[in-house]
Amino acid sequence: MELTYRLKEFLKQAQGRDVSLAYLRSELKIDPTSPSWDTLKVLMHNFVKEKIVRPSGRNDGNYKVITQVKPVRVFIPGRERRPIFEMRWPQDRERGMPLDFSEHIVLREGDLVTFGGVKSKGKTTLCINIAAENVDKNPVLMGNEYTVFTDGLYEPAPRFFNRISLMSEWVEWTDGDGNDKFTLLPVKEDYAEHIVEGKINIIDWINLDGDRSYDISKVLEGIKSALGRGIGIVALQKGEGSVNPRGGQYVRDFSDVEILLDGFGEDTDDILLTVKGCKEKTAPIVGKTYAYTIVNEGTEIWNFREVVQCRACYGKGWKKSGNTSIPCSDCNKTGYVDK
Repeated sequence: MELTYRLKEFLKQAQGRDVSLAYLRSELKIDPTSPSWDTLKVLMHNFVKEKIVRPSGRNDGNYKVITQVKPVRVFIPGRERRPIFEMRWPQDRERGMPLDFSEHIVLREGDLVTFGGVKSKGKTTLCINIAAENVDKNPVLMGNEYTVFTDGLYEPAPRFFNRISLMSEWVEWTDGDGNDKFTLLPVKEDYAEHIVEGKINIIDWINLDGDRSYDISKVLEGIKSALGRGIGIVALQKGEGSVNPRGGQYVRDFSDVEILLDGFGEDTDDILLTVKGCKEKTAPIVGKTYAYTIVNEGTEIWNFREVVQCRACYGKGWKKSGNTSIPCSDCNKTGYVDK
């Protein structure tokens, strides 16, 4: 009985881990000459039936300690339906109007929004504009774009500081005492460990080696599970000409809203935005495309409008003329025209 109790208590602390008979005998200090040496194997066999552990299947004395869970009762007295998470999206600063699609997106507590964008195609502009529009909610910023390590200290990255300084013309980044109304964290990995529950957490951007793109699934899962009643905004890199951000389907698995950003024509400041996915919406916006221009050193969105695939060139930007291809004059080689 004493060994049974000691073993159960030990396994409670090892939930989710892999253990072996050799490891357990060592940790529990079982004498090789005592009956407990062989009894341990019998107890572990019984614990398999009780779903406390799961054998490796290789008959090698290795087990996975099962994480114990309790049923969650849904309908209990006082259980409230949580309201929609009120987050303000960026605006077209030229017109002073929200981005057209944003009014139809429904965000709930714990939702994850991903921006998959080609390098230098507006991920940070969207992220810092979300921070600006929601600065009174004390958003949390972290990722590769916002901080640098200099002379033993972290400080705001120069480009980031320049941008938010320019935005100070229309954003009050500090309170009456001069304190930041947002939280800047020097975090560039292990994001889930630094998520602040209940807040808008903005991560710009997550860096993974090309051969580890599949790891994005675990990274996003960890972030999403840590949000509590907050939401996450995550920027991801997307290859030039690629349909999806790095991680592909693994990104889609955990994204409640997925937005893609690409270049639009030959001007590097013109952006094509595609609503790739949205789990809850009030209008059919998935698949719609929009174009806009980034101005004022990457801080403002202008001329935001819906665009559709050009019928003259079928979205290719080029048309056949005899045996040669010529630029499509209808869409100016962008493949899209204003709706």
